[in-house]
Amino acid sequence: MSSTVHRPLRADARRNREKILAAAAAAFATSGLDAQVEDIARGAGLGVGTVYRHFPTKETLVSALAQEHFEQLADTLEAAVVEEGDGWEIFSAAIWRAATAAAGDVAWCEIIAGDPGAVAAARGQERVAGATATLIARAQAAGAMREDATVEDVRTMMCGFGHIAAGQRAGAPLDWKRYLAIALDGLRAR
Repeated sequence: MSSTVHRPLRADARRNREKILAAAAAAFATSGLDAQVEDIARGAGLGVGTVYRHFPTKETLVSALAQEHFEQLADTLEAAVVEEGDGWEIFSAAIWRAATAAAGDVAWCEIIAGDPGAVAAARGQERVAGATATLIARAQAAGAMREDATVEDVRTMMCGFGHIAAGQRAGAPLDWKRYLAIALDGLRAR
């Protein structure tokens, strides 16, 4: 039985990885998951081979970005968990903050809309689910959210948001803000 030892990256390799991730985030934000590795390498000021040394496939690069996005989303939701006040208002504001941050990033919208490879690899999802469950429970305890609302309902709502926002950025006559307002209204207690 062999064990894999993960050594820390050398400083130059770490900088290259950070450049690649930044360039990939920029390329994917504007072109979606169709962005080309060659464009990412050019944006990072590196060769394509360097990109592939860090990320052997485009899918591993997308998964690394998805992981970063889910970690940021988890940070947003966990910050809401510690807020004091009206459970519904805190939940709703956290969802709006997350959606507003995502709306300008085509790839992130595609990822939350359900890119299965990227979503499956994202570790931050567990944190997102935990914080979402806490926010839901608080809003339900206050009588402000439907008793049957679940984390899966919120995940489905955000996947729909991802489709709408990605379509809107592609020129479709859709309004992600209207969609999100209606979806959130559907979670409110009557």
